[in-house]
Amino acid sequence: MAFRFHNADHAFRCPNRRKIRAWIQLFAVEHGKSIGDIGVVFCSDDYLLEVNKTHLRHHYYTDIITFDYSKNSVLSGDLMVSVDRVKENAKTHNQLFFNELIRVIVHGALHLVGYRDKTLAEQKTMRAKEDEWIARYHDIQK
Repeated sequence: MAFRFHNADHAFRCPNRRKIRAWIQLFAVEHGKSIGDIGVVFCSDDYLLEVNKTHLRHHYYTDIITFDYSKNSVLSGDLMVSVDRVKENAKTHNQLFFNELIRVIVHGALHLVGYRDKTLAEQKTMRAKEDEWIARYHDIQK
């Protein structure tokens, strides 16, 4: 199992990394999966905008882009997270920064197990799953 945190162009140190790893391991097991190689890559808005333009042809800021390399029951991928966008979204939605951070991490993990968010119904399901897993995170003992 390799669940790593990296920085692209942002000097961000993710808090509670050990607990996040345990949480994502639990997430994988409960979805009948194992962890292969997952990287959480922290970056700026501008960096992720360029990735969004280059790989998805989207010309707008986003909080996360998930590159899914999973095979069969082994979850692998890169979860590219804009720390700038997470901060802005936390402020906009009156949330703690850390809760918004784990929301986008589990959002990416949900994509790795097959959830989509293109339609309103899919977005509603995704949000409910995010809320469920944020609560589960807070239930885990350090």
